[in-house]
Amino acid sequence: METLTLALGDRSYPIHVGRSLLERADLLLPSLRQKKVAIVSNTTVAPLYLRRLAEPLQQAGVDVLEIVLPDGEEFKDWRTLNSIFDALIAGRCERSTTLIALGGGVLGDLGGFAAACFQRGMPFIQVPTTLLAQVDSSVGGKTAINHPQGKNMIGAFYQPRLVLADTDTLTTLCDRQLRAGLAEVIKYGLIRDLPFLEWLEINLERLLARDPAALAEAVCRSCRNKAEVVAADEREAGERALLNLGHTFGHAIEAGVGYGEWLHGEAVAAGTMMAAQLSHLLGWLDRDDISRVERLLQRGGLPVNGPMLNVERYLELMQHDKKVQDGRLRLVLLQQIGQAVLTEKAPLAQVRQAIAERTAHA
Repeated sequence: METLTLALGDRSYPIHVGRSLLERADLLLPSLRQKKVAIVSNTTVAPLYLRRLAEPLQQAGVDVLEIVLPDGEEFKDWRTLNSIFDALIAGRCERSTTLIALGGGVLGDLGGFAAACFQRGMPFIQVPTTLLAQVDSSVGGKTAINHPQGKNMIGAFYQPRLVLADTDTLTTLCDRQLRAGLAEVIKYGLIRDLPFLEWLEINLERLLARDPAALAEAVCRSCRNKAEVVAADEREAGERALLNLGHTFGHAIEAGVGYGEWLHGEAVAAGTMMAAQLSHLLGWLDRDDISRVERLLQRGGLPVNGPMLNVERYLELMQHDKKVQDGRLRLVLLQQIGQAVLTEKAPLAQVRQAIAERTAHA
């Protein structure tokens, strides 16, 4: 096991990464305010891992309430959120009860937002079970639900007390979900960690083959990058926005085709290529750079072109992005491979061109 720390003063918390961690109640107990927890999971993850997490806690004298939700991005909404509140109230949970989110990014976002709201805030723990959640969404305290007009539009910054990433859960992940997680892993190399990108270019096939050592390295390196960024800019006033490379385009894809049709990582991959294409049109990346990004995403089995939505529809949806400020669209682009920048100066004509060029062969 390797333990990282997200440094936020008295709200700092550990990120444990390793194998066979679900059964390690000793890692969870110090973070509990009372000997009662509510484990929120879904119909896919619960049959695999809920008992492995719950039974050691129960043996340690912890009262466990189990809440199982339907699985899928389309359930990341008010109705599902309210069903969590119903279960917490029926189970007589208190402000000091800890909510444990056991699942992927959708589940972690839902569970975290429920914890932020219930009785004005209850402690929560992230136990991510997908690659995307382990390397990105479980770390940093972003919680949210979707709105039909925009992804993650309703939410809160609310930090967990602990992140427990058991890499053994990645062995049961379907290939599509594994590939989707790689989009967020590759992102870290593109925006700020060129040596990591070079490592990924060498070791991508090991990750696809689920080599345990390679997966652990990718999760730890990604979490270390995110922890450094969040510690410097918790509420996305500046540097943290760079973590959203490809996301403004990607969120438009998810909303435009309907939540759940494209996985988040798939949409981010196509969005990353749109951002790279726009960076090229601005003179920052050359054609070899574009090819380098495209090759790596393709090797990961990820899409490099977006769906054939009308370009104006893309722009309409992108205007709902949370980085829009004073009505101006701000985009995360690449000044060079390994160095991202947030800019609002990209001419709209070139934004349109980049979108069109990366949807032409979808």
